[in-house]
Amino acid sequence: MITRMVSKNPRTTRGDLVNDLQRAGTKVTKATISNTLRRQGLQSCSGRRVPLLKPVHVQARLKFAREHLDDPEEDWENVIWSDETKIELFGKNSTRRVWRRKNAELHPKNTIPTVKHGGGNIMLWGCFSAKGPGRLIRVKERMNGAMYREILSDNLLPSARALKMKRGWVFQHDNDPKHTSRAMKEWLRKKHFKVLEWPSQSPDLNPIENLWRELKVRVAQRQPQNITALEEICMEEWAKIPATTAEMEFVPSFKTSREE
Repeated sequence: MITRMVSKNPRTTRGDLVNDLQRAGTKVTKATISNTLRRQGLQSCSGRRVPLLKPVHVQARLKFAREHLDDPEEDWENVIWSDETKIELFGKNSTRRVWRRKNAELHPKNTIPTVKHGGGNIMLWGCFSAKGPGRLIRVKERMNGAMYREILSDNLLPSARALKMKRGWVFQHDNDPKHTSRAMKEWLRKKHFKVLEWPSQSPDLNPIENLWRELKVRVAQRQPQNITALEEICMEEWAKIPATTAEMEFVPSFKTSREE
């Protein structure tokens, strides 16, 4: 009965189960519930945060995955992945725990939908490829199209050169309006950048998310006490991320896990 209740609603807490079973005439302890679920291969884990998807987003993601599923690894090695992220000065956003089986962290029932660009204290733009991290910069003002073009102009080509990207390398960024405006597309065309077509609401498909996670763990361990220190530590730790780590993380998630 306990396993059936958790399978129906993985976000059920042990306290909820104790109360539900008590109303049904069965008295159990939280320890008994934990032991019972563990014997069934279920463990309490933090719910994986994923984008809130509409049916149109799901279809676009599936289309993208099917089109690229058989692409050779060399093609992905020739991509420079980019994104922005926000890093908090203190603590981490609250999480909710779910009961799930091993390797089931991305099942919709076990995830927590989020809206992109949640809270944080400093905003960063960065890029990387299979050959290692590219440049990382702090975005100190609210980003607009002109600022984004300036960031790419000052940092994308130098990153490509430093990473020794092969001729015809591909640039990836998401579908933020700043990235997809007519002016931005025209600028990219004039610069002869080849851009990877990207499905909306898909930050979790971008392997740079793995490096952001690595960076945030490293920064949290150093416990910066002010914004200046936070920025300095972010830059230091990003520079310390070895090329081998980037190489392990560069494959898009749909290549290694089941899509929706």
